[in-house]
Amino acid sequence: MDDLLEDLYPEITLETDDLIMQISVKKDYSQIKDLDERKKEFINDLNEFIKEFSETPESKEFMAFFD
Repeated sequence: MDDLLEDLYPEITLETDDLIMQISVKKDYSQIKDLDERKKEFINDLNEFIKEFSETPESKEFMAFFD
C-alpha cells in the first residue's frame, strides 16, 4: 500500500530532535510557477494542517498516550 501512495503522491520526511513526520502531498503545487511562492503556499498549508489537527479530538487522544 505504501508503494501505491508513493506512486500517487510525492512524499517528504521532516525531522527535528523531537519529531519525525512523514508527509504525503496530495495537492498539486505545479500551477504555482514561482518556486518561492510555491514554497510559501506549501508552508501555509502545512501550518493550517497542524492548526486543524490541534483542534481535533484525535490530538488530545494522541497526547494522552504520554500519561
